[in-house]
Amino acid sequence: MSKNIGLFWIKDDFRFHKNLALIEATKKHDHVVAFYLYKKHKFLKQEAQRWWVCKSLEDFKKRLDKININLEIIETSSYKSFFEKLFQKKDINIYWNKTYEPDYLKFDNYLSTNFKINQIHFKIFKGNILNEFEEVKKADGTPFKVFTPYWRNAEKFYIEKVPSIQKSISKCKKKLSFFKKTMNLGEISPKNQWSKKFEKYWYPSEENALKNLRAFIKVIENYSNSRNFPSISGTSKLSPYIKHGQIHVETIWEECSKIKRPGVNKFLTEIGWREFNHTLINNFPYMLKGNYSKKFDKFPWVKNQKLLNAWKKGKTGYPIVDAGMRELYSTGWMHNRVRMIVGSFLVKHLLINWMEGEKYFRECLLDYSEANNISGWQWVAGCGADAAPYFRIFNPILQGEKFDKEGLYVKKWVSELKNVPKKFVHKPWELNDEKILKLGKDYPLPIVVHEEARSKALLAFKKI
Repeated sequence: MSKNIGLFWIKDDFRFHKNLALIEATKKHDHVVAFYLYKKHKFLKQEAQRWWVCKSLEDFKKRLDKININLEIIETSSYKSFFEKLFQKKDINIYWNKTYEPDYLKFDNYLSTNFKINQIHFKIFKGNILNEFEEVKKADGTPFKVFTPYWRNAEKFYIEKVPSIQKSISKCKKKLSFFKKTMNLGEISPKNQWSKKFEKYWYPSEENALKNLRAFIKVIENYSNSRNFPSISGTSKLSPYIKHGQIHVETIWEECSKIKRPGVNKFLTEIGWREFNHTLINNFPYMLKGNYSKKFDKFPWVKNQKLLNAWKKGKTGYPIVDAGMRELYSTGWMHNRVRMIVGSFLVKHLLINWMEGEKYFRECLLDYSEANNISGWQWVAGCGADAAPYFRIFNPILQGEKFDKEGLYVKKWVSELKNVPKKFVHKPWELNDEKILKLGKDYPLPIVVHEEARSKALLAFKKI
């Protein structure tokens, strides 16, 4: 029986369309078993994502059931120990798609070597990316460190590729079980009240990802401008679906390429940033544990738990910052413009190490991706590749007045300010009307003064 069993290892690929490993498994075998390795300690650091993964497994299982594929969840503390047992099973065939993080790619090499030694048939496929990270390099063979020339070359390289032939998943003969000890979804589903909030905003599925993409494409001509305003639906909100593989970036590219509208190129450039970030962490893996720019190793960061907690809880006294942090906690997502504002505030107003922000985002973001999160934080902090210069310090008052002029975004997430006139909504300390707002009681006073914080940040930067 097992000679004709194909095993499909699910990682971040909860989709049927363009799931090369699953397509191959169903094409080559009458019986396929899909398995997901659940590492409990991983989700202790990525609590929000546990909710998304559980919902994704639930939806994906229903779809796999329809084509006679059993989905089995196995708890393991170590991928290595799990596969060491699998190496002993001679008559199996295993398929998976790449995950573009250095540790995963290194582990792929380990698996390749050992499957060959044990004469086990396996095949690894391209994952959720346009170009393999090593395919796009400068003329001298070195990796790009600046985004614009990188994307110019990467886009051209992808367009000139031979288009992939569309293949579909075949229905298997009957469902089979393979692993002896498996878990049910109830055992891994989060029980906390926090993640229940996400159900109001998201339903993780491939169908929803495609529906969201097509709805976004209808308004994509406004994207270049509307993407900056957090009070309107100006962005695609596809990032969690991309992260967990409910949609392939090639599908996004193909759907966008069918139309000739303003905004398409700008949106595809955001996909380009994701590609660039993956090349960075794989070509310069040291940046996963520290600064890409080594001069920042000497930066005089401040350790202040009180200020850090105020930032996390959205109680800094700067409304646009607080709105962003509360949106993050409530929805598992934050508007990209606001991500830059809250990030800049943490590292430049509070002088707190970007790694603290990266760690908190990892816990709270449904779309957390190692490449995007680390590269994004280093970009904001000024210590990454092609980063914003450190001395570019966002003024949270002006950012609020420019991108949330009516205060709609702030009032949605910071309910204490709902009655504050728009003239004061981004600087409530100037209101001076206790009937409307009691500063320090209803809403906190600013934890730092912008002008003073800016001066301190520039002084700290001079030291490196």
